[in-house]
Amino acid sequence: MANKIVREIIHAKGIDIGIYTKDFENEYISLTDIAKYRNDNDPRFVIQNWMRNRNTVEFLAVWEELHNPDFNRVQFEAVRSEAGLNRFVMTPTKWIEQTNAIGIVSKAGRYGGGTYAHSDIAMAFATWISPEFQLYIMKDYRRLKQDENSRFSLDWNLNRALSKVNYHIHTDAVKENLIPPELTPEQIAYTYASEADLLNVALFGQTAKQWKNNNPSKKGNVRDDADLNQLLVLANMESYNAILIEQGKSQSERLVLLRNLAIKQMDTLASINLSAVSALPGGDM
Repeated sequence: MANKIVREIIHAKGIDIGIYTKDFENEYISLTDIAKYRNDNDPRFVIQNWMRNRNTVEFLAVWEELHNPDFNRVQFEAVRSEAGLNRFVMTPTKWIEQTNAIGIVSKAGRYGGGTYAHSDIAMAFATWISPEFQLYIMKDYRRLKQDENSRFSLDWNLNRALSKVNYHIHTDAVKENLIPPELTPEQIAYTYASEADLLNVALFGQTAKQWKNNNPSKKGNVRDDADLNQLLVLANMESYNAILIEQGKSQSERLVLLRNLAIKQMDTLASINLSAVSALPGGDM
């Protein structure tokens, strides 16, 4: 489950339930922790007991068919033919290996290890454990999401504001160094737009118009669609471009220098995220 990984904890009736997410959309909740509500000594047995149920197997298959194009339907049919029989045994690892499932994952490790499932599946498992317990889980899970959305919105708006402040510095440098008095208002506007698109191309690989043509259904502009790291790098690029303009660098020279800066800083921010994750318990995902 690579890319950006964030670990959080749900608190429900005295039990801490781990979560990890790679993209703030697909979150995986610890079934092992949820199962401790039923059997603290051997939560694996609770999970296996749930998975040997025919209804559970069919539910998992429907989820995979909706989200996983590589789901092995042929192998699932073999599993379903056995589900519910006394001899039928199903474990998370067996389910993953036989059907190429992605909704359930098994993680090794003393800290943070165990069986995790997509939040859709985890909530179904919690309901099977105890509808009351599931409500406690959902309540704290919603609290986490509200806190997360508030933090994300604050960070994004802060970086967007910083980007706009630096843009004023950037346009001042354009005005003082690139716009002779004899230019018409139309030519002046084109120069500003040209310099703004210089940054867009260096960071996003496309002009504002190209982004709009490629994303006709999205509101705002290419910068409104940027993530936190891109906004931070954009703010740095605007300051750097102002310096390059004052140094008399041509636009073509500045494009190369700005592109190199964007690549280097985006790589650095990515490495900072990964190093922070690897320092966490169980951060070897």
